Amino acid sequence: MTPVKRIAYRRLIALHLLLAVLIVLGSLGIAAVPVAQAQGGGCEPDGQQASGAVYRICMPPEGAWNGDLVVYAHGYVAYNEPIAIPEDQLTLPDGTSLPELVTSMGYAFATTSYSVNGLAVKEGIADLVDLVNIFRAGHGEPAHVYLVGPSEGGLITALAVEQYPGLFDGGLSACGPVGDFRRQINYWGDVRVLFDYFFPGVLPGSPVAIPQEVIDNWETVYAPRVEAALRADPLSTAQIISVARVPVDPRDPETAIASLMGVLWYNVFATNDGRVKLGGQPFDNHNRVYHGSLNDRDLNRRVARFRADPAALAEIEAYYQTSGDLSVPLVTLHTVADPIVPYWHESLYRRKIIAHNDQNLHTNIPSLRYGHCNFTADEVLLAFALLVYQVTGEIPADLIQALPEDQAALLPQSTAPVGIRLGP
Repeated sequence: MTPVKRIAYRRLIALHLLLAVLIVLGSLGIAAVPVAQAQGGGCEPDGQQASGAVYRICMPPEGAWNGDLVVYAHGYVAYNEPIAIPEDQLTLPDGTSLPELVTSMGYAFATTSYSVNGLAVKEGIADLVDLVNIFRAGHGEPAHVYLVGPSEGGLITALAVEQYPGLFDGGLSACGPVGDFRRQINYWGDVRVLFDYFFPGVLPGSPVAIPQEVIDNWETVYAPRVEAALRADPLSTAQIISVARVPVDPRDPETAIASLMGVLWYNVFATNDGRVKLGGQPFDNHNRVYHGSLNDRDLNRRVARFRADPAALAEIEAYYQTSGDLSVPLVTLHTVADPIVPYWHESLYRRKIIAHNDQNLHTNIPSLRYGHCNFTADEVLLAFALLVYQVTGEIPADLIQALPEDQAALLPQSTAPVGIRLGP
């Protein structure tokens, strides 16, 4: 994935998630004010948190704040990029500012760079909690605080909502590894060891220790080399897909290449950083029995084997695994053919929810398509509608009318002109 493609990819995530939220906010009865006409509001100068993270707070025009705060937990940023708010995740392809759009409809907006890049879950949660407190100190107590985030930000959202129900009134977690973080790491590692088995020598180094040369020259040397190898041997490519259970779109053969290139990018850029952050090597396939190739016996005999460090596994269990113990609503979105963070996370997370008898606080909406965080505005609109209903008990009529008929049918209906409140 080239730098240009990666920027476009992040903008697509931000566009689908935040733009849909903006549509929802507008449907709640808050008339959107064109950005060019907004007066007296805007983003305050960026500040620095005690952790070193950079934060940004943006307010509506004076007198127009509706009292609610939307906090954005951004997605993954490579470890070797500078600490800064990822502007590519806050800007639409046409250059429109998402914070300006949010504030023009009456909502406060806040986000943070996190104090670290790469694996930033622990630090991201701490920085988001601190950010809400910074907002409170400067602007007063929000009526509701909604936390939204995609991918790594989706995991951060789920964990933060579980751990800080008094701070966040609800969360919208999109395409995050919420079911089992250890299994997510093993999924990425399996793809790499299988790639090395079928394509020996294409990528230097070890699947659990990436040479700096590969990181520095990924875009110019190694990504083209990997892609060329995959295209030159479609049978081996198909076997990796089969054994690792990598989601693809059967209608588009190109997605096999795209899926593997995406996962291998994370192996290259996340592995070394993950080892440092976790205090050890977390990938483990020492007793894995692989199947789905044309010669499973040879595969299991010759594939590289690795054993995870106990310290890394303990760190994962302590800080990166969701509990499923909810006190406030959480809505999760996930494409069923997500090649980066597979959909099986949703079923695993649901088991945790059931174990705590918190089913009424969790709603999962599957998106029936291929891609990572590849949502339509209508899907995120429905997700946010359900979150608002579960948090406030209200279903504004404008929100129901904004939904397509088949999705609106999933919500309690009302003919009241401004919506209804259900329950006591």
